[in-house]
Amino acid sequence: MVSFSAASKDYQSGRYVKSLETLNALLETQKDSKTYGLLAKTLLQLGMKADAARAFALAGEAGGSSGIEFTRRAAALHHECGNEEDALLLGLRLMAQGHLDADIAYILASIYQERGRDDLLSPFRKILAESGNVEHTRLAVRLLRNDPNDQSQAFLARSLFKRFPDIVSMRMLYLIFARAVCDLTSVKRHQRLVDELLAKGEHDILQHDTEFYVLQWCGDEALNRLAKGRHRPISEAHVAERRSRPHNWSSKIRIGYLSNDLFDDHATMKLLRRVLELHDRDRFEVTLYCHTDEKGIARNKADRSRWGNIVRIVGMTDEEAATLMREHEIDVLVDLKGPTFETRYSILNHSVAPVHVSWLGFPGSAIDTDLDYIIGDRYVLPETSKPHYHEKFIRLPDTYQPNDPVHRPRPRAAGRAEFGLPEDKFVFASFNGSRKITPATVDVWCNILRRAPDSVLWVLAMSPAAEANLKQYFKQQGIPTKRVIFCPRADYQTHIDRQQAADLALDTWPYNGHTTTSEQLWGGLPVLTLKGTNFASRVSESLLNAIGLPELVAPDVQRYEDLAVELYENPERIEALKQTIEDNRHIKPLFDAERFCRHIETAYEMAVARAKQGLVPDHIDVPARPVRNEPFSVEDTIATPAETGGYKLFDFG
Repeated sequence: MVSFSAASKDYQSGRYVKSLETLNALLETQKDSKTYGLLAKTLLQLGMKADAARAFALAGEAGGSSGIEFTRRAAALHHECGNEEDALLLGLRLMAQGHLDADIAYILASIYQERGRDDLLSPFRKILAESGNVEHTRLAVRLLRNDPNDQSQAFLARSLFKRFPDIVSMRMLYLIFARAVCDLTSVKRHQRLVDELLAKGEHDILQHDTEFYVLQWCGDEALNRLAKGRHRPISEAHVAERRSRPHNWSSKIRIGYLSNDLFDDHATMKLLRRVLELHDRDRFEVTLYCHTDEKGIARNKADRSRWGNIVRIVGMTDEEAATLMREHEIDVLVDLKGPTFETRYSILNHSVAPVHVSWLGFPGSAIDTDLDYIIGDRYVLPETSKPHYHEKFIRLPDTYQPNDPVHRPRPRAAGRAEFGLPEDKFVFASFNGSRKITPATVDVWCNILRRAPDSVLWVLAMSPAAEANLKQYFKQQGIPTKRVIFCPRADYQTHIDRQQAADLALDTWPYNGHTTTSEQLWGGLPVLTLKGTNFASRVSESLLNAIGLPELVAPDVQRYEDLAVELYENPERIEALKQTIEDNRHIKPLFDAERFCRHIETAYEMAVARAKQGLVPDHIDVPARPVRNEPFSVEDTIATPAETGGYKLFDFG
């Protein structure tokens, strides 16, 4: 007799095949939740997971008191079998119905992270962090690394570390958030264990950090490359297939820039904007693949059409965006983000163009990413760095960093009184981001202040917490509170103006000022830096050489300290340095956007020439144009062929 009780009895007795036969017959007339549920369990016992997942889903759709649990099990099984679309559909259905638990959050977050949709991860972070499941906790760690300025994430990071103090990944996560608020006392204490493990050769712990955050504390290129990437390793066969794919070249080189920073007051566009405007449209077609959020677009006041043909890819999957780029027959795809906040650089792993390039947004090797080249210069990418990169080097002749001398505000006269600075003291300054300020750097700053008694240190505090923590740390080091003056963020014009109120900027390490350093130099403030050991720690050296101030690159920490004190003791040398900046601002390469544009265009042409010949990428050193003998123009106009020696700009409208 065909009955549910008979099928259930066979199931309980382990006669799964018999139970399956009975249930299949029963389902011809009885399609309820109970029957589908037992069918799913029977299929699972027979090792038929994908079929069991479908049966659990049908049981959930049929309703009943166990409907929610059946749907949960269906989602979990689909995820386990790799059926992401089915798992995603069921998980989102449960979420919409208010049944989002840690297991479903894990499924949804895993799928979204794999697809590079970090913008959809917010609802899952807290649930996973508070789950007792180890796998959930590990995923929570990965999800919480994106935005250390998010106070809710900072709270969860502290909570996780408190619960799991002996788990290295929790310590790494905690340190990310501690650095963001300059909790230098905690950083010193908890970094010590990490340093001890590395000294013992336990380099596997770096897999718990990311490519970006490891640069905040580690200047060793050999160790930087061991930080865990976001993606699965890219095979040589994958890369070779992409490079050998038939491609329709045209008379112009089609450049695609990929970024979400495409609005005028973002640091990236403060650097890059004029170069985009100056691209020679007779030789290049420029497309900007924009995943800038709506808030960034709303803040923008510039005419973005002058930068190139802008294509919005917000909402597209990586494969959809890559397909669109292939349809546009992009020759060179330039990623401007790397493994940084809200990146979409995973698109590169979908075989977009014959030439893939990393530039500007990330100072290092983008691990597990299909890249042919990284753009740098001889300072940030010296010969000794080559073993630590899978990318080949494109080295520009002056500096890798572009700068916009046209749209960046000109420094205006500014007095110390308006910034609360003493008129009769030597003012050291640091406007670098809080996360770059390390205990080792501040310890040296304290030595400088002790040796320069008639001085103060003017520091940018990115948050009230950072200011409070720095005050406490300086106090612990015996530096009176009145000798450290804090300033907040400011509008861009004010920020440029206030550089003149200081005497000497003190750079950070192992992560230098990047845009910050060029802003200080634009504002007329000399910057003292330390010669670095990886890309992130060599940027200020590159910028100082590009404006003619190589003497401000100290070869070691002791010389950094001594030179700061020497300049304090010899204010006439400070005046000479400031005059050099004034004399060189409009003739040296650092702020010469037109010269830079011609150099990077040559770089693209050299890379494309190799690709057209079927040659694999190799290191490229771009030849330098003749040095300028007269200042370059900083007029905000669309250039004409007569003014530029043959190139013109085209407005895409």
